[in-house]
Amino acid sequence: MGTGAEIRKRNRSSRGREGRGAAREDPLLSRAVMVVHGPEAFDAGDVSRLRDLLSPPRILVAGVMARTAAEESGLPVTFCGEPPSRVIPKVQGAVYLVNRGKTAESGRFFGEIVARRLGSGSGLVQVECGPGLVYVWNRGDRPLADAISRRTGFPVEEREAGPEEKGTGRLIRGCRPGEAVFVNGIVIGTSTEETVVLRERNGVVEPVRGLVPKPHGLEKLTRAGPVDLRGAWCKSGMIRQVRPRAGGSSPPVGMVQVVDHCGVDLYRGLHPGICGVLAIGDDTTAVCGHICAHRGVPVLGIVDRDSDGIVREGFAPGSVVVDVVDGTDDALGAEVAAMVPDGPVCWDEWVEQVLARLGDRVRVQRFPTG
Repeated sequence: MGTGAEIRKRNRSSRGREGRGAAREDPLLSRAVMVVHGPEAFDAGDVSRLRDLLSPPRILVAGVMARTAAEESGLPVTFCGEPPSRVIPKVQGAVYLVNRGKTAESGRFFGEIVARRLGSGSGLVQVECGPGLVYVWNRGDRPLADAISRRTGFPVEEREAGPEEKGTGRLIRGCRPGEAVFVNGIVIGTSTEETVVLRERNGVVEPVRGLVPKPHGLEKLTRAGPVDLRGAWCKSGMIRQVRPRAGGSSPPVGMVQVVDHCGVDLYRGLHPGICGVLAIGDDTTAVCGHICAHRGVPVLGIVDRDSDGIVREGFAPGSVVVDVVDGTDDALGAEVAAMVPDGPVCWDEWVEQVLARLGDRVRVQRFPTG
């Protein structure tokens, strides 16, 4: 007979096989591509369950932390590196969006934003896993939504996304007071209300309501270039709730990648020849450490202890975080960045050279290699 746990495992496996077989018999589902947004759908097991039930021919992953969660899950997926509103139009044929918002309301708000950006003529089918709903936005593919509903048991709701917000303002809805607020991956302040209102003047973002601004973050955002708020990536809260899982290992000798105050840029330069990452800034160090932990890539983080707590920390063995005793992580980070050679280095040797140069200007925290 086996233990109770073994029986439950066999039952789950049997249901998964039945779900996959049933989905193959449904031509709507067997041709529909799944696009997943955010790490929560992977971390909660939604993607795995939906894959068993719906058997999509492809699973496309949108977003940065979703990629990290997907890599840890081991599921066969394709990473797109773009937001859903850019991924979905590139799909030939039927497609649906899978999401798990931090609340039912924030999940619906997110779907509305994507549907609005796709345009009223496109429509959108959204599987919102938290409340267990299938939204059909702007008269989207109702037969596909019904097929998903039959397999999942999620009821279908038809909704219309409102027109594009006029002017140069932007609403970030579904916030919780005290949460960090991001624009294009940079923390610009802390929310005080459920809705944060921002505006843009000559490419510069300004808070209007619901935000305690972080001047340094707004400065960094401006330095990165003009911002179009209508198309910007805006978010509040932690970018991932769970701790990273340990994974592979990096080469002892290779290139050092520099990431300065925007951890979500990490994937743009991360490749197998990277032996370590120099991360400048508290939140950048936390994000880089989290992403690199599963790949086994060590991080040298430069911080000055003004973290916004946007992700649960985790670091690969060989990582070192240095806390600036006097001054800012900007100045010290620039100094260390100038020490990064153009060619390959031995990570451990290079880190020791940096620490020797910094001396008592920093406090050092090491993450053991064993």
